[in-house]
Amino acid sequence: MQPVVVFDLGKVLVDFDYTIAAKKVAARSAITIENLHDFLSSSPLLVQLESGLLTPHQFYTEIQKATGFTGSADEFTNYFADIFAPMPPMVELHAALRKRQIPTYIFSNTNDIAIGHIRRQYPFFGNFDGYILSYEVGAMKPQAKIYEALEKLCGRRGAEIFYIDDRLENVQAGAARGWQIVLHESPDATRAALQKFLSMPI
Repeated sequence: MQPVVVFDLGKVLVDFDYTIAAKKVAARSAITIENLHDFLSSSPLLVQLESGLLTPHQFYTEIQKATGFTGSADEFTNYFADIFAPMPPMVELHAALRKRQIPTYIFSNTNDIAIGHIRRQYPFFGNFDGYILSYEVGAMKPQAKIYEALEKLCGRRGAEIFYIDDRLENVQAGAARGWQIVLHESPDATRAALQKFLSMPI
């Protein structure tokens, strides 16, 4: 059976920076930029959002309570979503795989605010065979449930899956299931590992 290539999204295909949102939200909030940045990047509310336990509106309401944000839900959503930038070498690597008709999947801890923005802004996101998104599955990497969902979706197991992620704990969980993995540290290193796995130039 043909192998599949599985991409994490954040810090692999798109970069992101919560300080972009923090500055915009802080300008209309009662707390300082430093505290807001810490809150946005480490609050348990984000984990709840990305686990599907909070809707985007519930997330906005909780953020509003915690920060004193005076803007509307739509304004907050726009601020919170507009933190991404594509990573061209990895987007190009994915395009090269598609030209060779190699199945590809997105496998991401994320939320529907982010995904809505990325889907609208970056056409490459529509060119995957499938998507496993934490907020839809109700589990986050490295929990077993989300890995099982990916295997079921792509119909592959073990060494038929090549998995790219920038977080060590996530690739380790894949390796424990027999997946072929690469800890993404640079586009060149990831490309080299993928070429070795596929036994072809990419």
